[in-house]
Amino acid sequence: MMTLFTTLISFLSGGLPKLLDFFQDKQDKKHELALAQIQVQSQLEMQKAGFQSQEHIEEIRTEQVSIQAQTTERQALYAHDIEIGKGASQWVINMRAMVRPTITYGLFFLLVIIDIAGVWYAWTTNVPFNVMIEAVWDDDTQIIWASVISFWFGTQAFSKK
Repeated sequence: MMTLFTTLISFLSGGLPKLLDFFQDKQDKKHELALAQIQVQSQLEMQKAGFQSQEHIEEIRTEQVSIQAQTTERQALYAHDIEIGKGASQWVINMRAMVRPTITYGLFFLLVIIDIAGVWYAWTTNVPFNVMIEAVWDDDTQIIWASVISFWFGTQAFSKK
């Protein structure tokens, strides 16, 4: 009987810190909730009075710093490009500027030529339209073309805020 009693006491005393932590956590959460409610009421009163919260002001400052950093980075990139181009002939400068557009045009014309050849081959061999379109405009082609379009149009759309 004594063994059972001591086992039960030992088992319960092992859980006592967890039980105390539970009640402490409950009190802490109640206190935090009360503080949060007071803070919300304070912010609402300040908004009614026409004041913006400090948090909102800091968000605006952070956004301004981010925009300034982007502007500085872009100016540095332009200055670097100008510095590289100094002393080069106009032909070299123009060729350097046309690298990415040339690759894009090349990919576009390659896609068009392959698609036209695929459609022509399917037409002359009497391949059904649904089979032909799956072969010509497959998942890999869609992924490559989406990457090219996303690069050219997505970078400019996301860089403007």
